Amino acid sequence: MHLLQGTVQHDAWGTTEAIPQLLGRQPDGTPQSEYWLGTHPQGPSGVDGTTLEKLIAADPSLLGHRVRGAFGDELPFLMKVLSARHALSIQAHPSREQAQEGYARENAAGIPLESPERVYIDPWPKPEILVALDLFETLTGFRDPVETAALLSALGVTGELGSLISPLTERKGAAALAQVFLEVLSLEGERARLVDVVSAAALRHSGEPGPVGDFARTVVELDAAFPGDRGILAALLMNRITLRPGEAMYVPAGQMHVHLRGTGVEVMANSDNVIRGGLTPKHIDVRELVSVVDFEPRPPRVLSPVTEREGIERYEISCPEFEVWRVLGTAAAIPLPGQGSARILFVVEGDLTVATAGESRTLHRGQAAFLAAAEQEVTSHGDGLAFLSASGTR
Repeated sequence: MHLLQGTVQHDAWGTTEAIPQLLGRQPDGTPQSEYWLGTHPQGPSGVDGTTLEKLIAADPSLLGHRVRGAFGDELPFLMKVLSARHALSIQAHPSREQAQEGYARENAAGIPLESPERVYIDPWPKPEILVALDLFETLTGFRDPVETAALLSALGVTGELGSLISPLTERKGAAALAQVFLEVLSLEGERARLVDVVSAAALRHSGEPGPVGDFARTVVELDAAFPGDRGILAALLMNRITLRPGEAMYVPAGQMHVHLRGTGVEVMANSDNVIRGGLTPKHIDVRELVSVVDFEPRPPRVLSPVTEREGIERYEISCPEFEVWRVLGTAAAIPLPGQGSARILFVVEGDLTVATAGESRTLHRGQAAFLAAAEQEVTSHGDGLAFLSASGTR
């Protein structure tokens, strides 16, 4: 068992207090957006005077033979805390095939990895799950286009938007959404002022109850963070959901999403490939985004953990790179799942005593441990709450 020291990221959209408080540190007033636990080269965790990346490179058997057979000598997942005070960006992530092709293409073009114009940072996909630690607001996937047209009509803007949104009712499903999405993100000149028209109308309806009020408040919220951004209109095509603590949202390859605000634990494939379309000062590549997005409209799915046994709850996802459990404090020691794979355990509340065949250590709130694949019989007990991740290939 190895104690991990994660890496803090400082994106401008981050909160100033949530991550420091979780880690038992004094906030310094700067945004702290993410806390990374893993081996990604842009933020590898510290361990035993080195980094987890170097520790595994020196002894790949720490990963387990099935993990190595599927993913080579790399930890296939990354655990994070994400804390947002406002919207991140309109974004989606590529499949493994898309990531490998895009990474090779940009390498061949000579685009440096550190270039702000770079889209593919690595050749990995980035499916991910976010589990809320507090109320977490997010946009995910696409609403039925006819429903979106009705909400825009309730705002009183269909006349001004005209042909821009007519495909929502004249075409069907994914084709309608893909056309409108691309067109709104390509608005220029005078037509870009349509964003202000929608924002002004939304402000007039933002105090209303029900779906129309929620729709209007989404516009007002996004316009406050990114005034006049074309991405606001694209975001209105999406489903809005609120996750309560413990509830989760799984984001497979190609699923559009915009995290709005809140704090949660994320587990994802070990990648930082993010393709953005708006609501961000970072590089935007609309054409590439459209090429990877699944535009099929679907109702959002909120995941609640399923009890496996006392003290262990699992989030039911199908993903080879990772699986995730919630570990609840118990008076008696309970075995931890994920045997045969390297694991990361992160305590978010209270204390948990973790024991292997050779040692026992109490992890306090904000502490994390790396468990090697050979550490088969690992137990925990205490009054804490933790998240555990292992490879989904075991």
